Amino acid sequence: MSVLHRSVWCPIILALAATSASAIDLDQATVLDLSHPFNSQTLYWPTSPSQFELKTLAHGQTDGGFFYSSNSFCSPEHGGTHLDAPIHFAEHGKTADQLDLAQLIGPAVVIDVREQVAKNPDYALTADDITAFEANHGKLAAGTIVLLQTGYSKHYPNRKAYFGDDTPNDASKLHFPSYGPDAATLLVDKRHVAVLGVDTASIDIGQSKDFQVHRIAAAKNVAGLENLNGLDRLPPVGASVVALPMKIEGGSGGPVRVIALLPPK
Repeated sequence: MSVLHRSVWCPIILALAATSASAIDLDQATVLDLSHPFNSQTLYWPTSPSQFELKTLAHGQTDGGFFYSSNSFCSPEHGGTHLDAPIHFAEHGKTADQLDLAQLIGPAVVIDVREQVAKNPDYALTADDITAFEANHGKLAAGTIVLLQTGYSKHYPNRKAYFGDDTPNDASKLHFPSYGPDAATLLVDKRHVAVLGVDTASIDIGQSKDFQVHRIAAAKNVAGLENLNGLDRLPPVGASVVALPMKIEGGSGGPVRVIALLPPK
């Protein structure tokens, strides 16, 4: 946690004010990191042909008498805490670099399904779950960033616990919770949310074979955030989220540093 001075956040103040009825006072905001680090333990889809690689190019004293460090890295777009651009599942969807910044900065809600997940690791969020949430916290506004808290970030990076299976190169036996198609339809088509985020490996449940949630979201240029971390630190309503991915031209997604801004208590 940290509290940052307003001057650091000047570039995003207007976006936050435009997307929130009561803009957060950035002088007093608490900033939380909702991202896993990228390293040798970063989790990728079981069929991913490669993993995260960091290679040292230089590290040490130079002939000029000063220290210098530089690395190269290589990573698939979809792994670790990352963004799914709409083109990931929609032929004419926006690419990572085409997403409007205002779509990726805004008020967030956190829907907690940990109780349901404790009974069913394949739990899929339902439309009824959303209406129940709205009964307590108000109707979701257009442009909301929806975050689904399953509690699975506690398992990361234990592949078997997180994915529900650790068979190499096989994605057919995965078991983890996420959004269901009826919930995605309500959120995307009726509530017009900006982003679907989750603390599991996919916005579809692990057992999905047709990735309906991805397709529903992508068809309306709604982005996805996957492998989020520490959603238990956020309130159901009141936080704002900034999720800016690596700006890969033509990319179907990419690594993203996701932060939440909390108003003072």
